[in-house]
Amino acid sequence: MLPRVADSLSFLYLDMVRVVQDDTGVCAQIQVDEHRTDLVYIPTTALSCLLLGPGVSITTPALTTLARDGTSVVCVGAGGVRAYAGILPDSLTTHWLEQQVATWADPARRLEVAVRMYRMRFKDADLPAAVTLDQLRGMEGQRMKAFYKILAHQHGIGRFRRNYRPDQWDTQDPVNLALSAANTCLYGVVHAALPALGYVHTGTQHAFVYDIADLYKADITLPLALHNSHNPEQEARRRFREDLRLLRLLPRIVQDVQSLLTPPHTTTADDGTDEEHSERRDARMVHLWDPKTGVLPAGVNYAKGDN
Repeated sequence: MLPRVADSLSFLYLDMVRVVQDDTGVCAQIQVDEHRTDLVYIPTTALSCLLLGPGVSITTPALTTLARDGTSVVCVGAGGVRAYAGILPDSLTTHWLEQQVATWADPARRLEVAVRMYRMRFKDADLPAAVTLDQLRGMEGQRMKAFYKILAHQHGIGRFRRNYRPDQWDTQDPVNLALSAANTCLYGVVHAALPALGYVHTGTQHAFVYDIADLYKADITLPLALHNSHNPEQEARRRFREDLRLLRLLPRIVQDVQSLLTPPHTTTADDGTDEEHSERRDARMVHLWDPKTGVLPAGVNYAKGDN
């Protein structure tokens, strides 16, 4: 189920802290040195999803408060590159799950969502009126081949052919290995935000993860993976962790999924003109939280002085 995103703060990532419940609320204990521990209180009632990195420990009372306040908790890898487990509050709305089931169970509506995903990836797409899923797969394959060729030329890679064999992970050539590792990182953070039923992919709990991750590969994983490195897998994962770039993608993932599941529909107004409406519950832009000043605008460089 999609986490709640209408509040001022959508996602908070923690690492290298201990999360506890005290008399005031849920807080993160930060061990500064041998004699000093700082406390940072977490705004649980204004938080959609708490992402816990590998250096986090959390107490049961803290989890109880998070569940009571309707905050989802997801255990992730460093920088959010994997999603290992999640705890969902029982008060979480099933609205988006119901929307997904309704569109997934109807073959015609399922194809419509697949078409919308294709158009979201390729904005200049010119599709036939009665396009089939088989045709979509073929057109997607041709476009990605062309994109691989362009990027390989730009990065001086030479001839490149995408070849993914999970059973032969260590025998992949350096570019394919880096791309496979980068895509795995992307799947991890997408998994933190999505239910399971796929529209193009099917058969596993990760089906919808693969559907949605495909929307971002051209912009995110391919440019990072196409580089020369002695250890391409490690380098790809490291570059994903820099600046928490995957975690910054989460609000966009939620908005895109909402757009796919409840697209605008057109009605006729009293004056005979067409009006476009949407049932979509838009997510506001994610903000930053500061323990002293509260909510701060995101997308701002807060560096002090010239570096």
